[in-house]
Amino acid sequence: MKTQTIFRVLLLAAFIVAVCSVSFSQSLLKRTTFKNDKFDFGVGGTVSIIGAPNGSISVEGWQRPEIEISAEIEVQAPTEADLAKLFEVTGFALNEGLGRVAIISLGNHLSGGKGANKVKLPKNLVGLPFRIDYKVKVPHYCDLEINGGDGDLSISGVEGTMRVNYLKTNAKIDILTGSVAATFGTGTVNIIVPYRNWHSRSANVQLATGDMNVYLPPTVSSEIDATILRTGRVENELANLKPRNRNIAFTDRAIYAKAGNGGVPLKFTVGDGTLKIMETPKPE
Repeated sequence: MKTQTIFRVLLLAAFIVAVCSVSFSQSLLKRTTFKNDKFDFGVGGTVSIIGAPNGSISVEGWQRPEIEISAEIEVQAPTEADLAKLFEVTGFALNEGLGRVAIISLGNHLSGGKGANKVKLPKNLVGLPFRIDYKVKVPHYCDLEINGGDGDLSISGVEGTMRVNYLKTNAKIDILTGSVAATFGTGTVNIIVPYRNWHSRSANVQLATGDMNVYLPPTVSSEIDATILRTGRVENELANLKPRNRNIAFTDRAIYAKAGNGGVPLKFTVGDGTLKIMETPKPE
């Protein structure tokens, strides 16, 4: 019941975003600018990203004890003067603490000039379409918290705990170590467990509507739950999966399996759509 409630909330939010986008489909000027930042950040901390209502987020782990942020910012407005006003309030702010940093998207969806968004906008500019696309590099060993609206998501090379919420996306997440808790509204989600160096504690990935592709190496040891809540099917292409309970056979709606010696719980849930379990491509 809790999972179904989460799915309903995500779908309602996605519908509201779609309605707002249609209501501003009038002829608007469009301009793009870039904002970058780079600063020291030690390993083992937490990086939080609060995305814009529209925009992609790409996070890549690297060897440096630094965070590098590259943001492409696009705004739309009826006039050049309106564009200039919107650029004053659109971008991102940083909230830095001990072992934690938050990247917070700013824009005209924050009415009244709250927080770092100090310029109060005329009513006709509130809610006009804009997007922020992020490319963020973080230390390999850190935890991630990501909240996004409508846009692609990519996470690679990060070894730590991940918590992700996204309304509408095409997502690709590499799971290396730590636990993963991710909830998506609509789209396509690719979860990839690498051939080597996998030390995950657990994963719980939920998608309301769309297709989820789970890539597992043939040597994986885990207990796998793959479930369709309403409509769709589970497709399994891994020959080494076997039922955890010999009296509960695999079906096209649910698989409760054991791989290898079992142990690590991996749970994948789709409300309406396809859930496919496949072998991780071998590295070249």
